[in-house]
Amino acid sequence: MPTHTTGSFAFADWQEKVVAESADGPKLAAAVVTNHFTGGIEATGTSCAYTIVYAAGRPGPAGGFTGHELVTGTVGGRRGSFVLAEHGTFDEDGTVRCTFEVVPGSATGELAGLRGTGGFTAVHGEPSVPYAFDYEPG
Repeated sequence: MPTHTTGSFAFADWQEKVVAESADGPKLAAAVVTNHFTGGIEATGTSCAYTIVYAAGRPGPAGGFTGHELVTGTVGGRRGSFVLAEHGTFDEDGTVRCTFEVVPGSATGELAGLRGTGGFTAVHGEPSVPYAFDYEPG
């Protein structure tokens, strides 16, 4: 039976660049992000790489993203690293909705064999983002 845990994370750094765009269409960007997690996942300085699509024809920025995040720290007191595959959307008011899953076979150390899924909703302007994570240790 999976263990349910919660916590929060904060963006420590966000570097984004435009990859491609059209005058009247969507824009494609790449971002490298660093996060700090507390709670069920304890990790400082994760490394994230996102591909972001900004949709066209909207009053504000809306779109979607996919990415992977390398997490080195602890889950449930066990130390190791693992990769989260992330998929989400964002709307015109800046609210981000994301689901994530541990990439099978990516966990190391005491976390080897870790499986899990989770998600978060980030509200624009809030300094901390709450997350939920359901996992099974290896």
